[in-house]
Order: sequence, then structure tokens, then C-alpha cells
Amino acid sequence: MDLKEIQALIKFVAKSGAQEVSLETEDFKINIKTGSDAEQPTIIQAMAPQAPVAMAAAPAPAAPAPAAAAPAAAAPADDNSNYITVKSPMIGTFYRSASPEMDAFVKVGDVVKPGDVVCIIEAMKLFNEIESEVSGKIVKVLVDDQTPVEYDQPLFLVDPS
Repeated sequence: MDLKEIQALIKFVAKSGAQEVSLETEDFKINIKTGSDAEQPTIIQAMAPQAPVAMAAAPAPAAPAPAAAAPAAAAPADDNSNYITVKSPMIGTFYRSASPEMDAFVKVGDVVKPGDVVCIIEAMKLFNEIESEVSGKIVKVLVDDQTPVEYDQPLFLVDPS
């Protein structure tokens, strides 16, 4: 079930006047509850235990549809699709250099190869060097120096060509 189908189901339940609707499949379970004291329906979604295996395969067919809509909506999104995103492997504080007096590990235009240090992320007083897993040219730095980053947050865009 994709996002549009879920939204359509919510609208249908809200218009029907039903107090609660539950839908359960092999991959997921959705409960939609409406009440007289709530203006919007409350949605509770929980994955079934076997869902990680099924969900890994399910998004692949659904992914091209949103991706196809993105280029039509905005041309800049299409430009970034050629780039590889280097993401944060952990939560912490992002540093572009080993110390404030030193130059940044990488700048826009620098060429990196696997194993090159691109930044440091400090987590619990430990400074972790983050190495590039791809080769290419740094196109954009997406995070400001000395700012907090989340797990899997994009840090750099790399042009692999």
C-alpha cells in the first residue's frame, strides 16, 4: 500500500463517519481512529515482524513512480540524481577539519577516492574519521561545520564521473 492509497483510505474513513477502521495484511497493519473530540483522524501504523524482508522488496516497484514525478516538478532535483550522496554513519557533531586552524579535509572540487577522510564526526567525546566509500569529485558540502548531524543524514554530494 503506497502513500496515496493510505491518504485515500483516511479521507474515506473521515467522510464515512466510522469511529475506527483496521486494515491488516501480511506486510503491515493500519488502524485509523476518529472521534468526536478529534478534528483529524489518528493513524497508528505498525509493521508486522516479517515486514523487513517484504518491505525491502516492496518499495522497489513503487520507487520509480515518485522518481518519475520529481523531474517534472523540479529540474534541480534531476541534476542531483547523477550524484552519489555520502551520508553520516552516526549521530554526532560534524567537523570539516581536524582542528579550527587546519584546512578542511575536502572542499568543493576536490577529488576523493575510497579510504580518503572527508570529515570527522564527534560522538560521546570520540572523534571518528569518516572515510569516503566512493571515488569522484566533491560537488557540494551539505552540512555546516560544527553542527549536529543525524544518522543517515546527507553530508556531501559526489560526482562519480
